[in-house]
Amino acid sequence: MFEGVIKVISFWKTMDGRLQRLDNIEENCWINMVNPDDVEIRRVTEAAGVDPATLRAALDEEETSYVDVTDDGHTFITLDIPVVDDTSNVMYSTIPLGIVLTRSNIITVCLKESTMISEFENNPPKHLNTHGKTQFVLALMRRLASRYLQYLRQIHKISDSIEEKLYMSNKNKEVIELLGVQKSLIIFSTSLKANQVTLDKILKGKSMRMSEDDTDILEDVMIETRQAIEMSTIYSDILSGTMDAFTSIVSNNLNVIMKALTVITLIMAIPTMVFSYYGMNMGTVDLLPFNGIIWFPFFLAVVLMIGFGFYFRKYLFAK
Repeated sequence: MFEGVIKVISFWKTMDGRLQRLDNIEENCWINMVNPDDVEIRRVTEAAGVDPATLRAALDEEETSYVDVTDDGHTFITLDIPVVDDTSNVMYSTIPLGIVLTRSNIITVCLKESTMISEFENNPPKHLNTHGKTQFVLALMRRLASRYLQYLRQIHKISDSIEEKLYMSNKNKEVIELLGVQKSLIIFSTSLKANQVTLDKILKGKSMRMSEDDTDILEDVMIETRQAIEMSTIYSDILSGTMDAFTSIVSNNLNVIMKALTVITLIMAIPTMVFSYYGMNMGTVDLLPFNGIIWFPFFLAVVLMIGFGFYFRKYLFAK
């Protein structure tokens, strides 16, 4: 299953220079929601003045990355975040993370628990302040870009390990694992490109008020996102080339084996042909060489087998 499918709602606020957990919603706090039910959604939307449909939109696994300003003046951002997925042969996948910036609060909502958000809660960036909503979102985006790069490096190491096993194994397990890795890279590449479009709209649009320093941070996030896109593309191309090379090797090995089996079949048919010919004509045809000598057919069969084997030795001992 994914990293988590539990229901969690937590409230955080910067106090005394530290991110501290609250018991209830307060002004200028961060509300983090994981797989919320209707009661939790209603509680948050009534306190923060947000349309419930805005929060429910982020709970759709097929929701794409985008940025929008709602009718009530709130900024709604959806970004694809990477998660570990062990429900299938796909090792990594992505799910949407909704970020709502209200006049008083920051709301994040996600369908499943993510280690990235958990680490953001327990190990927040330095000088993180929930009073500065733009800076908070930019810090979250920077952590998101770093997590993509981290997972891509892990994928690269995993694919290298599988490739080493692949050339020494005749089973399909390694091939299936490589296909799972390739799917993860394709999913990452698609999600990263969608995130890049969203970040570009934020940079060029007016959905978030940003200072010059904020703009520089967002540009750094975009650079890391482009780097992640290039890494996923390069790793995917390398993996595709590896799969094609392995397919060629398997095909070549199969051809070598078929040639060897064909030569062995021909050689094994020689005794049958010799014994059948002499067995049917022994004592009746004077033209047969060494007719009446019992050991001669055995000698002839062995000589012919050795001769054919020597002639086709390059197929029998091909590597």
